[in-house]
Amino acid sequence: MTALARRLAGTRLGGLAEHTVGMLLAFLFLAPIAWTLLTSLKPPPEARQPPLPPWPVTGLSLDSYRTLGAFGEGLGHYAWNSTVVTLSTVALSVVVSLFAGYGFSRFRFPLKNLVFVLILSTIMIPFQSILTPIFLILNTLGLQNTLAGLVLVYVTLQLPFSIFMMRNAFDAVPKEIEEAARIDGASSLAMLVRVMLPLVWPGVVTVALFAFLNSWNEFLAALVLMTDQSKYTLPILMTAVRSGRFGAIDWGAVQAGVTVMMIPCLILFLLLQRYYIRGLTAGAVK
Repeated sequence: MTALARRLAGTRLGGLAEHTVGMLLAFLFLAPIAWTLLTSLKPPPEARQPPLPPWPVTGLSLDSYRTLGAFGEGLGHYAWNSTVVTLSTVALSVVVSLFAGYGFSRFRFPLKNLVFVLILSTIMIPFQSILTPIFLILNTLGLQNTLAGLVLVYVTLQLPFSIFMMRNAFDAVPKEIEEAARIDGASSLAMLVRVMLPLVWPGVVTVALFAFLNSWNEFLAALVLMTDQSKYTLPILMTAVRSGRFGAIDWGAVQAGVTVMMIPCLILFLLLQRYYIRGLTAGAVK
């Protein structure tokens, strides 16, 4: 066998090994999703049985989705609450982090680096340790048990990472572009909106995606701050609908809820994944 033939054979074996490992990893990631979907389609008595086999034995059933849809105010009501909270969190996080990241990247002011470090240091504070002060503050402001108060909490938790991402995104843009816009007479606001925003769009998408996923799936703050059932979001609905008759856990309804919550996240990530990857690597290489 010639050296070229050996090299080609080694390349084929290497490619086969890579594809095999990739398929195994894909199976490990997709198996829980498939198991959740199949469990949600089992009849309720079968869904309460041991998880194997994962597919419905007695046939497909939508009873779990009917149970989920008929609970409390209805699935649509709780989905609307989650949608309002999530979209408001995304909008506020993007707007505030956009201006803050631009300011930290392009302007000079006293103690700029210290303020930036202090903002980042809040990430190290466990959320559980400040939950009681947050509850008391919202209660004093009259925002406890309101969707607006929940949005403010989510935005506060999201801003340190968002500002960090946007500062890196603006740092990756050459300053010569900004100087050329200033020569043409553009103001700071016009330059941010018309010139800089299209260039840092991957960072904006990354911030929006993280804000969406975190607020859509957040459980603890909503559980503590929301006491009115009509204000529940989808994660809290899961804990309320899980209790079946005589204290049994309705696993079929729980998995149906997980499936419903999972669909928007999958669609959004698949649509925006190329911007997400570019946003995460923004500023990594000068």
